[in-house]
Amino acid sequence: MIRFLYADQLSQFPILADSMFKDRAAQFKHRLDWEVTVDENGWEMDQYDVLNPLYIIVSSPDGRHAGSVRIMPTVGRIMTNEHFLHLTGGVRIASPLIWECTRFCLAPDAPIGVAAALLAAGTEMGIRFGIEQALGVIYAKTVPIYRRIGIAPDIIGTDGNGRDAISVGLWPMTEEARADISRKSGIPLSVMADWFDASFPEHAAPTGERLAA
Repeated sequence: MIRFLYADQLSQFPILADSMFKDRAAQFKHRLDWEVTVDENGWEMDQYDVLNPLYIIVSSPDGRHAGSVRIMPTVGRIMTNEHFLHLTGGVRIASPLIWECTRFCLAPDAPIGVAAALLAAGTEMGIRFGIEQALGVIYAKTVPIYRRIGIAPDIIGTDGNGRDAISVGLWPMTEEARADISRKSGIPLSVMADWFDASFPEHAAPTGERLAA
């Protein structure tokens, strides 16, 4: 199941939230050895998690986290502008039509297809919210993975060389991109729409007014 949840809604799903932040610790702290903070509960959280971001979360049948990504509008505080300006040539990215994606995380036992489901859900959300591009910082070695799923980023800056170089990229939020993901992942367009409608039955404002407020 795919859920779109704001941070202030996570308390309604305690098992999902607990397993998501613990899986983030497993991935970013223990597997990738990033300089991140893990609290006494075993949760990896940072200063952006307290800003009421939107999370796209894939849950397993037992209600636990299988994969997730954090979404924030670039008109507010974002990681790219505060930590990765060297990748953009010092240019701050701020537009209601561009939202940032961070903390892309897969559970250690995530089944095949979770990454594609997250990208499919994110593209559906982008189109329905009126977003034109998604912004993110990635390892350069992951670009072929995005290409295979059907949504390759436009790289605008890179630091380092080889597979461990990091890049900042922009992903198109278009009908064409959504169709490509559907075709390559096997996820029907109707399923993507159902995911969004289940979380936003009244259809969120296209400019993301609640998150930007």
